[in-house]
Amino acid sequence: MAANGESYASYRHKGCRLDTVTVTALHQNDASAMRRVAKRLALTVDAALPRTDGVVILSYHRVGRRTLSPVDMDRGMFRDQMQYLAEGRSVIDMDSAVDVISDPESPHGSKVITFDDGTADFVDEVLPVLVEFELPATVFVATAHVDLDREFPGGAKPISWDGLRECVSTGLVTVGSHTHTHALLDRTDHLSAQLELDTSIGRIREEIGISPLHFAYPKALLANPESEEAVRSRFHSAALAGTRANQPGQTDPWRLQRSPIQNADEWDGFVRKTEGGMRAEDDVRRVLNTVRYRGLAA
Repeated sequence: MAANGESYASYRHKGCRLDTVTVTALHQNDASAMRRVAKRLALTVDAALPRTDGVVILSYHRVGRRTLSPVDMDRGMFRDQMQYLAEGRSVIDMDSAVDVISDPESPHGSKVITFDDGTADFVDEVLPVLVEFELPATVFVATAHVDLDREFPGGAKPISWDGLRECVSTGLVTVGSHTHTHALLDRTDHLSAQLELDTSIGRIREEIGISPLHFAYPKALLANPESEEAVRSRFHSAALAGTRANQPGQTDPWRLQRSPIQNADEWDGFVRKTEGGMRAEDDVRRVLNTVRYRGLAA
């Protein structure tokens, strides 16, 4: 277990009762408190749920704690996690993952490392660790942020095209699309969605020299039916959330499940996610978000 990691047993002993503090936090729209509630409930429920074999796709965002985001990982914790994955846990790239998922006879248990957005820390913090342990990874890039040097929410600086070329030159990094402007395709009309996708594809092709084959939905929100068809016609895969393993022969490659990794997972939560566990966390998060965003416009 990583240093300072709280044991899974200690989480279980805390229980999962929604007490007065929890309810108050929900009404106050306290995001950090809601994450703690979701984690506590999920860790307890997860112990009773059966595991599903398959390809586990891990979803990261940032490393280095340059922002206050809960998905901005501590660099030491990230390196520990990559070392753990490198120790015989069959880490494969996205191309191989799609092949495995499409074949019901494929062996189970592979892991995939992915990053969303495309922030500068991918070059400074992530790439050296990937090279150290020879681990492949895919970074899904919102290309307008790179073009305009536009910060992501919370003050995260975007990666540069030179930085992306450096990453690709290692032979370990695959660049995928995350739309052009980080648009949410569940609330974008069909023509706008096509423009988002085609602009992203075009910019990656112009700057990196490859056409991206893989896509990740911003905020893990599935597109409306017309826009989803545009995604399916352009890419070999598309990723959402879900926090569960992708079963070979039973998974839609354009609706891949990914397991988001956060600082709050600590060591036990991370290990459980690498094993395809913690799907209850995704279910709990959706319920809590229903409360949190009730009454807000789409």
